[in-house]
Amino acid sequence: MLKRLLDLLIPARCAACGARGEPCCARCEGVWGAAREVERAPTAGLVRVFALSRYRGAGRRLLIAYKERGRRDLAPSLGRVLAEALVVLPLTEADPAVRGGAPARPICLVPAPSRPSAARVRGGPHIERLANTAAGVLAARGIEVVVAPALELAGAARDAVGLGREQRMANLAGRLRFREAGRPSPGCHIVVLDDVVTTGATAAACTTALAAAGFTVSAVLTLLAAG
Repeated sequence: MLKRLLDLLIPARCAACGARGEPCCARCEGVWGAAREVERAPTAGLVRVFALSRYRGAGRRLLIAYKERGRRDLAPSLGRVLAEALVVLPLTEADPAVRGGAPARPICLVPAPSRPSAARVRGGPHIERLANTAAGVLAARGIEVVVAPALELAGAARDAVGLGREQRMANLAGRLRFREAGRPSPGCHIVVLDDVVTTGATAAACTTALAAAGFTVSAVLTLLAAG
C-alpha cells in the first residue's frame, strides 16, 4: 500500500532515459542481448566469460545508477536479465544449463566480491543482491539454484577503476580469498556473476580462488563488457 502511494506521489523514472513508469523502461531494457563470449588474456584457457551488452549507452547508465547512485530498485530488472541468460548459458563446451525446460544440474551462483568499504556505501554487496534476485526468478521456474557468497576481497584492495590489466592482477593477488562460510554446494554448475568484465583479471582471480578450494567454475557471466 505504501509503495503504491509513493509511486503515485513520486513516479519512478527510468534510470537510463528518465521516462516515467519503471526503474528501467522496456525500451532501455532492450539493451540486454543474448550472452556473448568475451575473450580476455587472463581468462584464456581458464574459464569462459560471457556478457550481455557493451559498457556504453543505456547499459552503462543503468549499471552506474544501480552501483553508484543508490538505484537499488533496479535490482529486479538486472537480476531478471541475468536469470534469462543463465537459462541458456552454455555451462559445458556445448550444453546449456537448462535443456528442454529441466535443469541438467543444479546451478550455484557465486557473486564476485566488492571491497568492504564499497559494499557499505552501496547498501550491501551489490552483485550478491543481483545473484539472489536471479536465483529467485530461476527457482520460480523450478530450476534448482543456490547462491554461495564464497569469495571475499580484503579491505586493502584498491578501487579497480582506472587500473590496467597488470595493475588489476597485482591488486587482487593475495587479496581475493575463498570464504569457507560460503562454500558452494557439491555437484553444481558454478557460475561466477559480476557486473563488468574489463581486463578479465577479476574473472580469472575468482576462478583461480575457487579452483584452489577444489571447485571448477563452469562460466563467468557479466552484465557488461568494457573495451
